[in-house]
This record gives sequence, structure tokens and C-alpha cells, in this order.
Amino acid sequence: MIKSIIDNYEIFKEKRLKNRFFKHKDTAELLAKLPSTFEIKELGKSVNGKSINLVSWGKGKTKIILWSQMHGDEATGTMALFDLFNFLQGDNELIKLLSENCKLHIIPMVNPDGAEVFTRRNIQQIDINRDYLKESTPEAKILKQCRSDVNPDFGFNLHDQMTLWSVTKTLKPATLSFLAPAIDEELSINETRKNAMLVIADMFKDLDEYLPQHIGLFDDEFEPRAFGDNFQKAGTSTILIEAGGYQIDFEKQEIRRYYFASILSGLVSIANRTFKKQDLKNYFSIPKNNKQIFHFLIHHVILNGIEVSIGINYDECPALDGLSTTKTYSIQDVGDLSFCDAYQTYSAKELNLKGEVILYQNANFELLTGDKTILSFQNGKLL
Repeated sequence: MIKSIIDNYEIFKEKRLKNRFFKHKDTAELLAKLPSTFEIKELGKSVNGKSINLVSWGKGKTKIILWSQMHGDEATGTMALFDLFNFLQGDNELIKLLSENCKLHIIPMVNPDGAEVFTRRNIQQIDINRDYLKESTPEAKILKQCRSDVNPDFGFNLHDQMTLWSVTKTLKPATLSFLAPAIDEELSINETRKNAMLVIADMFKDLDEYLPQHIGLFDDEFEPRAFGDNFQKAGTSTILIEAGGYQIDFEKQEIRRYYFASILSGLVSIANRTFKKQDLKNYFSIPKNNKQIFHFLIHHVILNGIEVSIGINYDECPALDGLSTTKTYSIQDVGDLSFCDAYQTYSAKELNLKGEVILYQNANFELLTGDKTILSFQNGKLL
């Protein structure tokens, strides 16, 4: 099933969402075009008056809530949900299975104001995913009330994580990360959390073949202010999906394919009840996330008479128009980095390193092959 979905993904990929910088207007226009099999309801409005919408589909008794873009700059889940809308308009046995067994309740964009300027927080500068208890934002109130009204059996909490997360013992980016969030500080496992773990075990089984060594288990430290932890605690078996990094996929269009496939895998596991045949040990055998990768790594650099490696990362900041980002680079580590990897790795033995590295903030060098500059680092910035 998953192979066919991945192979035929371009058929139902929503072409209008082609990068991470789409806005509420784009999603609203797409929602308006959905056929009558989808019920659309406005749940309320953001601080800036943008509608927060619920899309419901299916006629089954198992209720599932899926919500995305609580953080305005985390758009992969939203793209995957619009791919799901397209997929569900087809006619095959899988769609019939989902329709007859599940009722989906989907909030594609919880934080439209943040999406407008491509920032994590809402326009009040509040992290909505840390506002479950206080409810200081209208967006948090809307999401919390929706879960209360629907009273779903399962939930999918859709996010993006930093591209610097890697998978333990692989030195590869964590392209996808899964988690059944905790219900308390002791990380107890009740029936609700157990069911989420078993669904994730099914998802990992399906996706690992296509993203080998690129799927990790997110940190399960209990966060008392977060929605995933509290939904789990309230009785909704909650599954966190995080989109990380993938080689040369800055706009996450390839990651999106596997993200969508993981959502669909989880939905099918629930509809078929195959998760009931899973074993918890398969959830705990998923390798955990760690941080052993850089954006750039240069080995065999001679610094003050000794050979070292240099790890360079960047931070992304949204442009004023919210349609792009600027990258600020910095040297993160110098020394023995033989246990690390990177999206781009170079060797100063094979290339010509011109200039010098004195301090992290006072580095001036170029990495060249012949007369061509590969990297230029001036005063702590990558040019």
C-alpha cells in the first residue's frame, strides 16, 4: 500500500503549495474548492481576524483529529494535509476503508498570523504550543475547544523540527521523527498512550524501507503546557510527526511525500485496527534523535599547528515579506568532529584552504578547488 502511495504521489500532490511560504489566503481558496464530501466549518478567528477552519470527512465511528501549523513556520504538515484532501477525492478500496471506519476532523492551519510572516509564534509573540493551560491566545482556545467538542479517539500533531536533528548511530538527518507524547513526568504508559505507540510502530514499519536510517524517535520529556501531552492525558491517543531535514530539500518537497505517507499509514493502521497486533518493543526499538550533524563540515584543517575539523551551521530568519528566509552562518565547533557528519562535507586535504581560522568569531578563509571558491567564510559569516 505505502509503495503505491509513494510511487504515485505526484498524482494527488497539491501543486499550488510548492514551498513553505504559502499563506492563509492560499489555503482558504483551496478549501473553497473541496467537494461536498468535505464539511468545512469556521471554528473562530486568529488575533488578526483570519479564519481557523475545521474540515471533516468520513462516516466511520473512530474519530480522529489532525492539526497543523501551530507554529507559523512549520508548513510541511499543512502541505501533506492538502495532499490528503486530494487523495481522499479518489475512488479506491483504501479510501472506502477510511470513510467507512473513520471520521476525520482536520485543522490545516492553527496559526495563520504566524504563517503570514513565517514565524513560529502567533502575532502576540506567544508559542501556541505552550499555551494549553493559560489559554492566552485565541488560537489555543479554538484548538482546545475543538478537541473537547469532537472528543476524538486519535490525534495527529503535525510539526517541523530543526534540520540539525540526526538519528542515533546513523549520522544521518532525522527526516521524520515520531512520538507518542508523555502523560506525566514519570513517562507512564496508559492505554491511551500505548495505542499511540502501537500506531507509530506500524508507521515506522511502513516508512523505514523508504527512509532507512532517517526516522527517529522524538524526545518524550513531559511538557505540561503542550497540546500533544495534554490531549494524550485527556484520552486522545496522540501521534506527533516532525519533519526534519533531507539532502538538498530546503523547501521540504521530498520530505512532504514521506510525511503524507506516514499520515496515511497511521490512518490505515487505525482503520484496520492492525496496531492492535503490534508490540510495544517495536516502538521502543525506533532509534532516538540526537544532534551529530552540521550543515557544513570541513575536515583536515591545520589550526595553530594541529589538525582539526570545523563545523558550521546556519540559522534561518524570515524576510520582512514572509516569502523567504535569510541564513546566518556561524562556526559551531572546532576540534575532533570525527563522530559527526553534515549535509555538505569537505576535506582541506583535497581542497585548498586559503586564509586562517583564529577564533570562532574571527575566521577568514576560502575553500577552493583550483580557482573556484567552494566556501568563503569572513568574520564569522558564510558568504
